[in-house]
Amino acid sequence: MFELSQDHEDFRRVVRDFAEQEIAPHVAAWDRDAHFPTELVPQMGELGLFGLNAPEEFGGAGLEEGGFSYLCLAIEELGRIDQSIGITLSAGVGLGINPILSFGTQEQKERFLPDLVAGRALAGFGLTEPEAGSDAGATKTRARLEDGEWVLHGAKAFITNSGTDLTSVVTVTARTGESDGKAEISAIMVPTGTEGFVVEPPYRKLGWHISDTHGLTFEAARVPEGNLLGERGQGFKQFLKTLDDGRIAISALAVGCAQRMLEEATDYSKTRIAFGRPIGVNQGISFQVADLAVMVEAARVLTYKAAWLNDEREAGRRSVAEVKQAAAIAKLYSTEAAVTATRIATQVFGGNGFMEEYPVARFFRDAKILEIGEGTSEVQRMVIARGLGLPS
Repeated sequence: MFELSQDHEDFRRVVRDFAEQEIAPHVAAWDRDAHFPTELVPQMGELGLFGLNAPEEFGGAGLEEGGFSYLCLAIEELGRIDQSIGITLSAGVGLGINPILSFGTQEQKERFLPDLVAGRALAGFGLTEPEAGSDAGATKTRARLEDGEWVLHGAKAFITNSGTDLTSVVTVTARTGESDGKAEISAIMVPTGTEGFVVEPPYRKLGWHISDTHGLTFEAARVPEGNLLGERGQGFKQFLKTLDDGRIAISALAVGCAQRMLEEATDYSKTRIAFGRPIGVNQGISFQVADLAVMVEAARVLTYKAAWLNDEREAGRRSVAEVKQAAAIAKLYSTEAAVTATRIATQVFGGNGFMEEYPVARFFRDAKILEIGEGTSEVQRMVIARGLGLPS
């Protein structure tokens, strides 16, 4: 059965210290100004956070086993301080590095991975479209081969890490033909600066103000035929694998959110005085904080069980179906728990919880997207039901 080792816990402490020293003092200002801290990414790279799953030949940690669990720990600890910074790492690895690592050619890996692993660059993953979210198979972006080049037309929406000064490439899913009457979907790497590749202005978002998020358009954007990632027509299978990993990573981000809300609500309940005594003596408060503790513990166990299963799958000891089910369960529970945790913590803080000077307000805004990104709660329930053999 899974458990986190002492090495895992030592690593957690390293990341926590980094987050508290290098991120915590600045996040309120970054959030207020919707500022993406480009300078922080190389620091995270120097700490090895982008290379936990990568081989040593590309500058990674070369962890033979347990690499994904380490990544989830890093995402949780960064997310405990700020959710935007947590998703920057989660997307940078899970959606940026991992598709190249899993499906790329040796040349593609050598071209992109060293800078991505070192934090000198970031990569995005263009899946969602204005009319293709949960129904990712409805992709309308098209790519055709013409004189040895892929010519792309279409649009993508809500793409993380796609418009920073460090962004070097975005992997895009596109229709490249039809097979047996069904759309043939492939993944194509589009480097930053490609003519016809337009990064739209950043979104004005409810939360994740520090995270970089843009829409993308492709107007006869041309890239070499060799920029195909993996086999032609296998894009759908590729991004399903990518989403399984991503759902566990988002679950870890949610754990960080819920953990912070537990800490904030506990501390405030001890120090806020009302009617001459700490508000925590009231069961109306203490019972809610107790519920938070239960949710955090359950979310953490589900998340790291899923991460362990994912590591076991990579080692050939577990099936894809097991990981898919565990990822959906963890993602569903942890993200809904995180949203509930921010609501409870805000209520515990009362009027102060509505004030931006307190972090619970920022986490309240940031949490909702957890139930939407990487597959909505409704999609997770659908996946879980299918995994139980229920008709669909």
